[in-house]
Amino acid sequence: MTPNWTVSRLTWRAPVLAAGLCVLATLAAMAQDGSTGRPSALATLITWVPFILKGFGLNLVMSVLAMALATVSGVILGFMQISPVTLIRLPAKLVTNLFRNSPWLVILFAIMFLVPFQITLPGGDKVMVPDWLKATFGFSLPVMANVSEILRGAVASIPSGQWESAESLAFTRGQTLRHIILPQCIRRMLPPWMNWYALLTLMTPMAAILGVNEALGNTQAAMEAAGSRPEFLIPFYLFLMTIFFVVIYPISICTRRLEKRFATGS
Repeated sequence: MTPNWTVSRLTWRAPVLAAGLCVLATLAAMAQDGSTGRPSALATLITWVPFILKGFGLNLVMSVLAMALATVSGVILGFMQISPVTLIRLPAKLVTNLFRNSPWLVILFAIMFLVPFQITLPGGDKVMVPDWLKATFGFSLPVMANVSEILRGAVASIPSGQWESAESLAFTRGQTLRHIILPQCIRRMLPPWMNWYALLTLMTPMAAILGVNEALGNTQAAMEAAGSRPEFLIPFYLFLMTIFFVVIYPISICTRRLEKRFATGS
């Protein structure tokens, strides 16, 4: 019972510590500005909170859309990796290894400069391609490669005896995958899939480097508009860290629980 009690205690202690740090930083900012006529860092932060949260909403939208795109394309790429046809399997492995081992920021810059700013439709109408949409596509590529590898690894982890048993029952390869292999793979794929969504969400602030008005970009713009005072750094960035923590930490807890529940051999 001791390990479970320890994990439970740590699970609840982390949010308390994060909240305590936020409170301490806020009090420090208030004490620093209390003797001046200027608004305190806390008051300034409260004024700009809606603006920062608006940018954070874009972070969530990018993460959800990128994960959906990465999941669909990654599953297709994963099936191509396990294909018995060499002309299908080898290009899929090449694409998977290329995007798995490329820096995310390099991929983002490549997408930003390679994808046009506007698309001309067959009727002659021109549609602008927003930067956040191009960044979403860029974020989906490395995650797509990792989802593909997750699927390949999950299928490879199934004992070969199950393939042989299905073959003895005259199942085709497609029927074996659909009815026997994939139902077991889903349980094994879910925890790492959730881990990659959490990582993807944490990577979305990189879009600020490319001019996307997400949470980090809005936080920097808010501090500049308020005067770029040094005492803004701790409360503004700590607030930014806190809102990401509030979203990501429950996913981390859920992932650990699913890993225990869906452990191989359980």
